[in-house]
This record gives sequence, structure tokens and C-alpha cells, in this order.
Amino acid sequence: MALLRLGRERTLVIGKTWPSEIKQSVDPKTGRNVWQLTSQFNNYHLYFSENSFDSAKNEIIFLSDRASGVDKAPHEWPEYQIFRMDLDTGVMTQLTDEPGGIGSATKTPDSSLIVFTSGRDAITGSRIRKLETATGEVTTVYEETGPYSVGMPSIAPTTRYTDFGRNEKVDVARGPNYTGFKESFYRVKDGRITVAYLDGSEAFDIFKDTHWVGHFQFCPDDPTIATYCHEGPWNLVTQRIWLLDFVSGRPYPCFRQEESDSVGHEFWTQDGYVFFDNRGPGHDGTITSDRTQAVAKDVAVNENAMIPFVGLADRNGNVVRRIDMPYYCNHYHGNPDNTILVGDDVDDLVLIDISGEKATLETLCAHGTSWHTGTSHCHPTWSWDGTRILYASDKGGKINLYMIRP
Repeated sequence: MALLRLGRERTLVIGKTWPSEIKQSVDPKTGRNVWQLTSQFNNYHLYFSENSFDSAKNEIIFLSDRASGVDKAPHEWPEYQIFRMDLDTGVMTQLTDEPGGIGSATKTPDSSLIVFTSGRDAITGSRIRKLETATGEVTTVYEETGPYSVGMPSIAPTTRYTDFGRNEKVDVARGPNYTGFKESFYRVKDGRITVAYLDGSEAFDIFKDTHWVGHFQFCPDDPTIATYCHEGPWNLVTQRIWLLDFVSGRPYPCFRQEESDSVGHEFWTQDGYVFFDNRGPGHDGTITSDRTQAVAKDVAVNENAMIPFVGLADRNGNVVRRIDMPYYCNHYHGNPDNTILVGDDVDDLVLIDISGEKATLETLCAHGTSWHTGTSHCHPTWSWDGTRILYASDKGGKINLYMIRP
């Protein structure tokens, strides 16, 4: 156990454990059992496209401010570190002690490698670091020296390198309820995709763009193909999803958008398709704590001029399946065989069966989140085997983790 003392106010301990906080309740809407995994401090899981579940052990990897020694509300930029939770015992173990905390993180499915941003600049980072969980060794694989913010990394399936978006820093305040979202879309004119080898030997830009780039994700079984997005309000972005060929360096569109399309929240399915959500005209891809959109405020949440749909595209960018939705959810995640989606509606989590010609929907549970910050968004995520769903909620004030069986 490594001990690090920083000033007089806190002591960070790598390997320190916290006892289980798991408690069970019955959802008042559906009668299903819900397991609240955390009940103290702020705690949230990895972004839904990254998946906190461990594919080999009954564990999750998550972020928490419980080691910071400072009591902050979710919107006050708490200082987060990475933790592991044993889902059999509920015991939580601290894995990092990064000064300034951690901005975003990804990992291999078996959690053997965790790659994260640290040295936070508001909601972004200035360094890419690698944690080998078997040994606890942390090394820097990239350090930003220019006027750029470093985005969320993704690990190639070969585990030889990580890639991430880098965007020029612009004078725009970012904060709760998508503050600065529209302004950043217009002001960022220099976005890049950067490769960094995980042994720290080399880093270089593989692609440069004239847009705000983000949401970089490797194909799960091909290290030469990845997706990234043109970030911003969906109704203003003319082509959201792009595929990047690492051999040729060529970008090409995934689902070619028309004027009426508002697309986003893409992720790779386990079998190598790109899932996407299309809400139609006037939808900016946001929801705020006022239950309105942040940018397109004249269009109500879940008010659609066309039937919203989700789709699956192949790695050439061609749509192979389209499924009309009864209404759109804020995020979707698919089970291992892409037959059932979990979605977070305004107040509830829902299960959407897409195995047939027509999607059918049932309420899973009430989530009760405020939608105030990005970390308090539910981001429901299926376990690798499709038996459990993990989500976050700030009902009660602090962000906590919850798990439910479908």
C-alpha cells in the first residue's frame, strides 16, 4: 500500500479500501429489485461507450471523489480518482492518486489496462496516463505541450496504442446544463486525432480537422478502424459520425446525414457495428435539469417532427438496419446480441426490444436523476454478458451508482 501525503487536508492511499455501501430496494414503478452500489460521496461509472464492467471478474471500475478530503457538489468539479468495486463483497479499492484528479478514463474489457486523462483543465486533461492494474504501475504516455485540450482516450484492441481527440483551447466557459456547448461548436476550428503508443515511445497526429472532434472509439476487433464525431449541438452538426481508416488516414462518413437528421450517441456494438440515434429536426442531443434542451429550446424534449429511429451501420459506414422508436431516449446501450436496448428517458430507464420488426418498450425502473451535470447522466450500460445494467443518478444530491437486472 503506497501512501502519499499532500498538504494538511488529505491523505491519498493507493490500495486503500472502503467497506461495502450496497443496499437493495424495490422500484416503486415496476417492483424490480434495484441495488444501490454507493451511498457516500460522488461516484460515477465510465462513459457508456467504454463500459465499467469487467469481462473476466465480478467487478466494476468507476470514479469517485471519496479520497479527495473535500465535500463538493457534482457541479463544483470534485476531484475524482479511479476505484475498483468487488460486486460480490461491495468492497471498493482506490487505484490512483493523481494530483488534480482524473478527467476521463477508458479500459480494456478485462480491466488489465486503464488509460485516463489527468492534470485537468476544467473538464479536459493535459496528460494521458496508463495504469497496469496487475502491478499498480502508472506511466505517462502523452503530455500536452501546446494550446490544446486532451479528450477521452480509447485503447486499440491490440493494446499497443491509444488514440484521443485534441482540440484547440477556446475562451468558452463550460459547465452544468451544457454551458458553452454551442459556443465551443462555433469557435473550435482546429481538432486533431492523436496516436500515442502505450509504451511511451511515440505520439503523433494521424488526422487534422477544421471541427471540434470528440467521442473517438476504436472498432472492438480491428485496430485500423475507428469512429470519431464532429461535436456540437446535433441540429447544427451537418455530419456527426465519421470513420477513420488508419492505414490510409482517410476519413469517411458513417450514415450520410440529410437536412432533417440530428444524430449522435454512437457506440460500437460487441460484434463490430456502429449504433447511432437519430431524433430528427430541432434536436440538439441535450437534456437539462429544467427538462428542456440546452440549445434548441423552442423544441420540447421528446417532441418530434419525424419518427425518431436508431440504426446499425457497418464499418464501411452503410446502414444495415433501421429501427423506428416510439420516442427517443437520451442515451441507448445494446445487449450483447443487439436485441434489447436500455435507454434513459426523462424520468425512467426503459427496455426496448428490437429483435422483431417493430420496437416494443417497457419501463425498467425510475432513475430520478436531475440531468444537471454530465456525470449525473444515467448512461445505462449493459454488462458484457447481458445480465445486469449499471447506471448513475444524483437523486438525493450526490451522484451514486445503481445496478439492476433486466
